[in-house]
Amino acid sequence: MPHYLLSVHSVAGEPREPMTDEEMQESHRRLGEIEEGMRSSGTWVFSGRLHEPDTATVVRMSGGEVLTVDGPFAESKEQLGGFYVIRADDLDAALALAAKVTAAIEVPIEVRPFVAVADA
Repeated sequence: MPHYLLSVHSVAGEPREPMTDEEMQESHRRLGEIEEGMRSSGTWVFSGRLHEPDTATVVRMSGGEVLTVDGPFAESKEQLGGFYVIRADDLDAALALAAKVTAAIEVPIEVRPFVAVADA
């Protein structure tokens, strides 16, 4: 079964009303239901939430030397905030899950297929 990455993006400086405690609890409840549905259906493989971009360290080659510098890798307003690795029958199924997640947390979700993942 194909695997997909659902990447959760935040947009620095994007004008957005802060959520009330009640709205935040509702968002977490909805996301919990979506994640439980993914687990029970065998869709969920792995997920994670990341710390803020300013905690990143970038490792790169420069002139034959390995350098480590404070991140993030790209200077951008959009940053990766978390992700899901899922199994889905096809892109349409992956997009349907991404639609549920974006509706629950109200941030963009990018969907990308993996080149190939052997079934475990």
